[in-house]
Amino acid sequence: MSVNPSSRMRESSQPWLHQRGTEIQAFGTVRDFPVGLPRDTREYSCQRLNQILADTQILYNLYKKHHWLMRGPTFYQLHLLLDKHASEQLPIIDDIAERIQTLGGVAVGDPRQVAEMTVIPRPPDGVEEVPAMLSRLLEAHEMILVAAHDAASRADEMGDDGTNDVLVSEVIRTGELQAWFLAEHLVDTPLVRT
Repeated sequence: MSVNPSSRMRESSQPWLHQRGTEIQAFGTVRDFPVGLPRDTREYSCQRLNQILADTQILYNLYKKHHWLMRGPTFYQLHLLLDKHASEQLPIIDDIAERIQTLGGVAVGDPRQVAEMTVIPRPPDGVEEVPAMLSRLLEAHEMILVAAHDAASRADEMGDDGTNDVLVSEVIRTGELQAWFLAEHLVDTPLVRT
């Protein structure tokens, strides 16, 4: 009995390497999904969410960069705080991406595309002074918060409660709290005299 070589390949544990496929859904499009929302609402929400997703991924990376490059007498406290804030951004990134997918869209995931899409200014490659790093994080938060407030309001008007919920419960509440913590580190108050 002869064995077909191609059937032998399928029965082995050899991985099928170097596969390439065709793009089955273009970025910026939505599939028809039975989620009770019209296509134009889902398209709008996906577009706004993808922008916030790109900016939030950049914010996460800014937090990690500044966490690693922290300097000075507040090194330990800020090193830990920035790492904590970065870790709190990760579930937000995942929730936004999953909301886009739930709406039938395509979540931005490639870091090169994220870099092309973000509106957050690129920091210098080197190390900035601590107040400049904290200010940069605050400015990134504010840009995201302005966009999230606007998108949440519009999503609410369009009846997209799920998108509104993700933006308010995750992006806005966490972002406002983190901005408060950062801003308080930029208040110039004496430690030992009044």
